[in-house]
Amino acid sequence: MTVKEKLESLRSLMRENNLSYYYIPTDDYHMSEYVGDYFKERVFMSGFTGSAGVLLVSMTKAYLWTDGRYFLQASKQLEGSTIKLMKMGEPGVPTVFEFLKNEHGKVSLGFDGRCVSASFGTKLETIPGISINANLDLVDKIWTKRPELSHEPAYELDLKYSGKSRFDKLSEIRENLEKKNANLTILSSLDDIMWTLNLRGNDVTCNPVVLSYLVVSRDKAVLYLNEDVLNDDIKLNLAKDHVVIREYNHVYTDVENFSGETILIDFNKTNYKMLKSINKTNVVINELNYSTILKACKNPVEQENFRKAHIRDAVAMCKFMYWLKTNVGKIPMTELSVSEKLLEFRKAGENFKDVSFGTIAGFGPNGAIVHYSANEETNANITLDNFLLVDSGAHYLEGTTDITRTFALGKVSEEMKHHFTLVLKCYLALSDIKFKRGVNGQTLDLAAREPLWQEGLDFNHGTGHGVGYLLNVHEGPQNIKYNRESFEFREGMVTSDEPGLYLTGKYGIRHESLTLCTLYKKTEFGDFLQLEPITLVPFDLDGINKDDLTSEEKTKLNNYHKLVFDTISKYLNKEEASFLKKYTKAI
Repeated sequence: MTVKEKLESLRSLMRENNLSYYYIPTDDYHMSEYVGDYFKERVFMSGFTGSAGVLLVSMTKAYLWTDGRYFLQASKQLEGSTIKLMKMGEPGVPTVFEFLKNEHGKVSLGFDGRCVSASFGTKLETIPGISINANLDLVDKIWTKRPELSHEPAYELDLKYSGKSRFDKLSEIRENLEKKNANLTILSSLDDIMWTLNLRGNDVTCNPVVLSYLVVSRDKAVLYLNEDVLNDDIKLNLAKDHVVIREYNHVYTDVENFSGETILIDFNKTNYKMLKSINKTNVVINELNYSTILKACKNPVEQENFRKAHIRDAVAMCKFMYWLKTNVGKIPMTELSVSEKLLEFRKAGENFKDVSFGTIAGFGPNGAIVHYSANEETNANITLDNFLLVDSGAHYLEGTTDITRTFALGKVSEEMKHHFTLVLKCYLALSDIKFKRGVNGQTLDLAAREPLWQEGLDFNHGTGHGVGYLLNVHEGPQNIKYNRESFEFREGMVTSDEPGLYLTGKYGIRHESLTLCTLYKKTEFGDFLQLEPITLVPFDLDGINKDDLTSEEKTKLNNYHKLVFDTISKYLNKEEASFLKKYTKAI
């Protein structure tokens, strides 16, 4: 079926259910950023494959909202579909909520309440004249060859990697229940559940999670999942920690039977159906999952393991950089083939588990597409005289990595070098920043963007995101973006530093390393923190115009490059080490 045919089939079902609009989000039942194939209804219906976006279909029109990372990609993929692209955050573009609110008269809206957050669902309820049917999965009736719900085997994370036992984590959550005078908390977000129980799985591509729910009360915990994913040892260990196992979908009937409880849930991480399943005899408190805060602040074992993982990853990246710069223009290369080559280097590392997201390798104009994903149709040949942007990462038992380096191949223009160096100035400003405890990412972002803003330039994505420990490569609660609410930075948080610049039809530049938030100093004025880089890969000196850097910025870069060489060179062969020495020399 074409996209047009799918939309007409959906409209036929909408007529049967007396709907004026049907809403198709990106989310799964757990409000995950990335979802398994079973949940990709928006992709199936629209043809747009980006990780973020929602589709709203009326009886005569269709609209797709997505953010700045995907404007170029969505424009191409929606061609001929009759779906109008709604560029989120652009002037004159309403949000989905504003769009529906501006509809005059009664609006009858349908959606699958398991795939819509409780926060958005309750917000929709406030629209005058709206009627909601949240028990409809109409796409399922059209999607005849829908993939099965994933049920990959789970595994336990040993204490030498997790640094804290399942028992201790559950105890901390229960202490918070007592503090809040609550009886139980419902966890729906998969990263929270996996971290709490020291489990990992493979139910979402690149995200080592298991489809599950977890209800933690004062005296027990109930884990809802497909029991077949657990081996006998895991079941025994869970039972020792008083974790009861129930079937995945039984969570809704169990929640319906709660009575007189005070329940903590995170409306942003819990689906609308779950919220509506809680009857009125209970008191519901909407707050950030306590496990999210605990999980974000890596414990000492996790921090030490993160450093090990990043050394291992840096070895792979430096070997890749040597191979790329040595062979480009001499042997055939494409975006897909260099991604495979990088994976080959990573797989050679000890305790490698998987990539942490699909590698973004964009040459020239493709690099200007922020979350570009090469396929057989778009797969560009990599030649000389342009930038190659490579954004990639990996999962190791010791942690998760995420790194972007932009490589100058052959001769690049002075304008290109100027832009490359401007983005580097943004990166350096954030990498060495010192700030008082209590500061959040909205404040920090101003320092990171200022060099670009001075020239009237910008990038349309966040400057930083939290990263999980062998979990999701994007995890909160912290982020770095001036126009987005953020949580305060605390010691132990791992966050990216990734400014960029993208010129449509020309090239893209992004410099990204992961940082660890550590204590800088204590004074009579309070505690001061810093972001310590844990990614150890050089920036391509061939792209830098050193005259654009201040002496202070040169010192920062030189110190970083010295750290890279001193730490990584011992793991490389003679030729690779000599190459690394060249690309970490002082400027």
